[in-house]
Amino acid sequence: MRQQKGISPFRSVEKMFRPDEKTFEKLKQSVRVLIGIFLLVRPFHHFTSIEEICFYLSLFILLILIFFKKSNFSFSSPFTFPFLIFVSWSFLGLFSALNQSNSLEDFYGHLLKYLALYYLLINFFNSRKHLVFLGWIFVISAGIYSMGGTIYFYLIQKNPIGALFRIHPYMDYLYVFAFLLAWQLLFEKPNFYPKLLLIICILGTAGATLLTQTRSAFLAMGASLFILFSKNKKILSFFIIVSMGVMALAPLLGNRLTLSAIWEHKNIRIGTTYLFWEMIKDYPLTGIGFGMQTYDDAKLLAIYNQKVPPAFRQDPPIASPHNIFMDVSVRLGLAGLGFFCYILFILIRLAWQIRRYGKDDFIRKWSHCLMAAFTAFLIQANFSDATFGIQAIVFYTILAMMTILWRLNAATENPICAGPKRTF
Repeated sequence: MRQQKGISPFRSVEKMFRPDEKTFEKLKQSVRVLIGIFLLVRPFHHFTSIEEICFYLSLFILLILIFFKKSNFSFSSPFTFPFLIFVSWSFLGLFSALNQSNSLEDFYGHLLKYLALYYLLINFFNSRKHLVFLGWIFVISAGIYSMGGTIYFYLIQKNPIGALFRIHPYMDYLYVFAFLLAWQLLFEKPNFYPKLLLIICILGTAGATLLTQTRSAFLAMGASLFILFSKNKKILSFFIIVSMGVMALAPLLGNRLTLSAIWEHKNIRIGTTYLFWEMIKDYPLTGIGFGMQTYDDAKLLAIYNQKVPPAFRQDPPIASPHNIFMDVSVRLGLAGLGFFCYILFILIRLAWQIRRYGKDDFIRKWSHCLMAAFTAFLIQANFSDATFGIQAIVFYTILAMMTILWRLNAATENPICAGPKRTF
């Protein structure tokens, strides 16, 4: 047969490798599902392989969408410039790091990967429905972990009620964050069964926070609740009464929550601050390097431990600053701290402007919730490590959700509502 004029013999092959619009839409949905699974299983340390598969597969699908020009992926964000400065400075610090190999590993694993997660979130969870869905992921994940964990820890393992509920460290960051998100979702007035699920998750995360006996988590939850319910005096009064009752019953859990225990712990904090301040004084510009394994160098710690006043000296010294600002200062120098604080400044300014110029209650109330969540995170981060693991995921998710609100609020022709967009 004679081939019809003007029709390429390779058209059928070309069509085979050019998916239709429905396929591309399914790919976009699959990225949301994969990231959702990644966040859902993140607290459960036995699913590391699932996490890695979901994360890298979502990046691979993104590359496919970009290749076929079917993605509106954008780096447009108030945080992009601060991120660029911070990443650039962290990269330059690799050349003078005390432990270059570990600094390179952590630069990728504890900075670039979290930034990739941030940009995936703001590009694929970029609607009101997806923002709410993202909140549900954290609430359900924390609810399952907190309730399942307490049953396993106290009923199956038969630990006494006074034992610290810490199957994995730093989970109180997730508990507090999910606790606040659950309240915000409850404000959305869902149907009966979703509302019941939210109440169960609120009780589970609050109970788990109490059982961890982490003082910074209590302080964070109290301060964030004060912000969240600042305009609802009845609910705020209720939580004040509940908090007083918890403080009265706290000694039954152990002595960690007593004033004497807090007073005794201050010497450890002072000694740690002395030690790492001496380290900052010797590496004020670029720090010791991004790698966190540098803290485990016994010889390095011994040298600086000798500079601590004898009354506060520890043997052995704690191999971590337990403070996010000091941690960044030690690893990246005072300049790195300044760049990091610039990111925080942008977040606070953004939250304030969205709260003021938000075009509807949804945007304003979610901004208010995220500001409460950021306050909680900052309080916790002042007393523990917060630049890796679940802590960092909570931090970058707060940034991402605030960015999504900024984009939603800027998507209007009203110049007043678009106020934050003009600022950055």
